[in-house]
Amino acid sequence: MVMNSGTMTLEKAVDMGEYDPEYLSSFPEWHTLSRHIKWEFIKKALKNREGQIMQQYAAVNNVLDFSKKPEAQAALKNIEEQYKKFRDTKEKLLMEYSKPE
Repeated sequence: MVMNSGTMTLEKAVDMGEYDPEYLSSFPEWHTLSRHIKWEFIKKALKNREGQIMQQYAAVNNVLDFSKKPEAQAALKNIEEQYKKFRDTKEKLLMEYSKPE
C-alpha cells in the first residue's frame, strides 16, 4: 500500500485524479465512508484523471512543428496507451462498485 504524505487529503487526492481504491484507503476517513460515497469519490477522480489525460494529449498533439519532433509521436503513443489502461481500469471499477454490498 502506498502511504500518503501528511499534507495530502482525500479530497485533494481525488481532485488531482487519484482513483485507486488501494491508495484512497490510506486515508483514515476512507474507512468510514459507505460504498456509495466511495464510488462517488472514485467517479469524481476518474473524471478528473480523464480530463488530465486529454489535456496532456492535446498539449503534445498541438506541437507546432510535429514533423521535426519525432519524440512527440512517441509521447502521443504513450499517452494513448495510458488512456487505454485508464479505460480498462475504469470499467473494472464500475463492475466492482456496481455489485451489491
